[in-house]
Amino acid sequence: MKSKEIRESFIKFFEGKNHHKISSAPVLPYGDKSLLFTNAGMNQFKPIFLDTEKPKHLRVVNSQKCIRVSGKHNDLEEVGRDGFHHTFFEMLGNWSFGDYYKKEAIEWSWELLTDVWGLDKSRLWVTVFHDDDEAYDLWEKETDIDKSRIVRCGAKDNFWEMAETGPCGPCSEIHYYVGDDIDNQQAKYVNNSDEYWELWNLVFIQSNRLKDGTFEDLPKKHVDTGAGLERICSVLQNKNSNYKNDLFSKTISDLEKISKTSYQDHEVSYNVICDHIRMLSFAIADGVLPSNEGRGYVVRRVLRRGSRFAMNLNSNEPILYKLVESVVSTMSDTYPELKDKQKHIEKTIFSEEQSFLTTLEKGIIQFEKIIKQSSSDSISGANAFKLYDTYGFPLDLTELMASEKGKTVDIKGFEEEMNKQKELAKKNQKFVMDSQDIQWKFVNNSPHSSFIGYSQNESSSKIVNWADNDSNIYIILDQTPFYAESGGQIGDTGIIKNKDFSAEVVDTQKNGDFIIHICNLKRGTISKDMNASCKIDLVRRNNIRVNHSATHLLHQSLKSILGDHVNQAGSLVHPDYLRLDITHPSKIDKKDMDAIELLVKEKIAENISVETNIKALEDAKKEGATALFGEKYGEEVRVLTMGSFSKELCGGTHVSATGEINEFMITHEKAIASGVRRVHAITGKHVKLYIQDRMNTMNSLQEANDKKELEKKNQSNMLNIIDIDSIIQNQTHLNSIAFINEEVALGSIADLKKLNTKLSSKFTSGIAVFSVTMNEKAVISVSVSRDLIEKSVSASSLAKIIGKTLNGGGGGRDDFATAGASSDFSLTEIKDKINKLITSEMEKL
Repeated sequence: MKSKEIRESFIKFFEGKNHHKISSAPVLPYGDKSLLFTNAGMNQFKPIFLDTEKPKHLRVVNSQKCIRVSGKHNDLEEVGRDGFHHTFFEMLGNWSFGDYYKKEAIEWSWELLTDVWGLDKSRLWVTVFHDDDEAYDLWEKETDIDKSRIVRCGAKDNFWEMAETGPCGPCSEIHYYVGDDIDNQQAKYVNNSDEYWELWNLVFIQSNRLKDGTFEDLPKKHVDTGAGLERICSVLQNKNSNYKNDLFSKTISDLEKISKTSYQDHEVSYNVICDHIRMLSFAIADGVLPSNEGRGYVVRRVLRRGSRFAMNLNSNEPILYKLVESVVSTMSDTYPELKDKQKHIEKTIFSEEQSFLTTLEKGIIQFEKIIKQSSSDSISGANAFKLYDTYGFPLDLTELMASEKGKTVDIKGFEEEMNKQKELAKKNQKFVMDSQDIQWKFVNNSPHSSFIGYSQNESSSKIVNWADNDSNIYIILDQTPFYAESGGQIGDTGIIKNKDFSAEVVDTQKNGDFIIHICNLKRGTISKDMNASCKIDLVRRNNIRVNHSATHLLHQSLKSILGDHVNQAGSLVHPDYLRLDITHPSKIDKKDMDAIELLVKEKIAENISVETNIKALEDAKKEGATALFGEKYGEEVRVLTMGSFSKELCGGTHVSATGEINEFMITHEKAIASGVRRVHAITGKHVKLYIQDRMNTMNSLQEANDKKELEKKNQSNMLNIIDIDSIIQNQTHLNSIAFINEEVALGSIADLKKLNTKLSSKFTSGIAVFSVTMNEKAVISVSVSRDLIEKSVSASSLAKIIGKTLNGGGGGRDDFATAGASSDFSLTEIKDKINKLITSEMEKL
């Protein structure tokens, strides 16, 4: 069976057991900041397990795209060195939310593996949690597995927990022996030998772990299973490595052609590259881009690791981006977003590869610096790790280069630095429950959070629940006109009140199915089932509606002018402005920016009708509706259409026709990450306010500039009226050397030079110092005649001494130099200090 057939047969098997097929969630976890990436099929069901969302179907099945870069069996540095470690994989899964439980989960998994897929029962083993007698008995009684192949194991391998507190339960794993000696299998090797592959994990979520470590039974028990598609394929295709099944065959074949090398000669490098290009393709398709923090940093590390291993194939130019096509051709039937985003993925990887190759060159320079600056016979672990982490040097490359210099590398120190990073990665990826769990006042299962804000701006609603949270209170209503922040649109504000209390809504957020109104309590108290009048800030909402519709026009205009590679990578819809993050490799030039803005204005002027319809997700996609990066969509979606110009999936609030937007202006754009630009824009009255503000600023700048120019002109005119003869008459003598020390009023250094030039025609031997105020700062010029220069008197040296004494700097040529002074000194004080300094210096001659 090919991978596509295996995936389909798994889903059809459970559809035959009344399971509802759902789509894979993006690898960018929607609304979950506790995870770097979606790393298991259960992630999208977390709100159901936490009882903050009701399941739409009690039985579901899917194939989930997952990324893991740390944890059990997922050490990044091990990926490629064996046949089953991966950064990206697919998890086949079936779930029951309070419906069937252990009996059915065990029966059906055995049926699929042995009856449908025909796996050899004499190679299958199962493990159960050591205290789970129920699961043990079910395996023994409800299947025909040999009792000796049921192994009891501890919590490390057979107990699942979402976090330190919360839903948890025992699990049962199904393993498959892949070794050659089928008669020499032993229970002690399960979970302890690479010859026993874990194929499927059945998790039975039945308990809730409390903060004190004790357990309580959940009101409903759930089933959560996960089977790795890559391993299933390898077993069914009789391969001893995941990299040899058909999920990787096209990529390996393409890599052989591109690199003119063979898989057989470079197995580890091929494994690394083929795994990493899948991870990169899926991550970038779902909106994660290389950067220096968070998810983006993980993507950058994986890309650079793949690029390093490509060098083992004698490739010194970008090569990974050429393999995206192989991933698309293999996977896009199941995951069409790969085909949709192919150009964007290729451009992003190509740009990052180019940048990395430049970084490697810098790394060689850094290596030479390390060698030059150290007298030790060994390169420290910290330096070796810096070369690895910052410049992409694999440890063996550092060792090779070090040996050529007659040095070794502190391997232990390197490993210590590496372990620090791994621990940090694990900490970042570990799922942690919110420590400030909301303590609701009531236990209430009443209907709640029905959003009526598309058509109503106010309502009479019942308070279903509420909670205190420091300075705020949280309120949940049975129905609400308040829009909860999502899809880039910020939450509504307004008032909830009745005769007994009044609360100002300062924000509206979503938690699972719950719409939570974050409020400041103004007066009174709240009680159970209290009715209240709810009203949004309508002026603010209208501004938001305008900006959200303008965002859709801007998005399509960017695509139309710049090209189809443009995709939304984030947005913010605010009452005062809008911003849109897009995938685009370079700065948007003024000509294109003007064209984009003009196109938006044209569509506003056409007053296009803005329509919304509820459609099945698949139907909407077939009609060409644009789905946005990182968004989680249900089976039915809201499609927003602006004539033939724009069609996007959107749950936000909008104008009824584009003419309501009125004015539109792009204020600026900038880079926020490699290959991502952020465009800022404003609409309506904010355009007029922005233009007026800019005019006022320009007028102020012009006035200030005119004033400066006038001052410069007046000060330059002073040069013409300075009496050179009077200045010479006021000279003094220090150790028989003529000395001039005067305050003057001039506008520039150039004028000071001109003054000294005029002076030199009549003052042929001596030292002249002039002090002047320019732009509210004191500037001192020093000039020395040629005969004194020959006696080792230097204007530059004198200027440095003056500047140092006056808390400034100084320097220049031997004949002319300048110095600065801090604002602590007046010109009179400066003149006095210069007298003393020059006197002292001349006494040394």
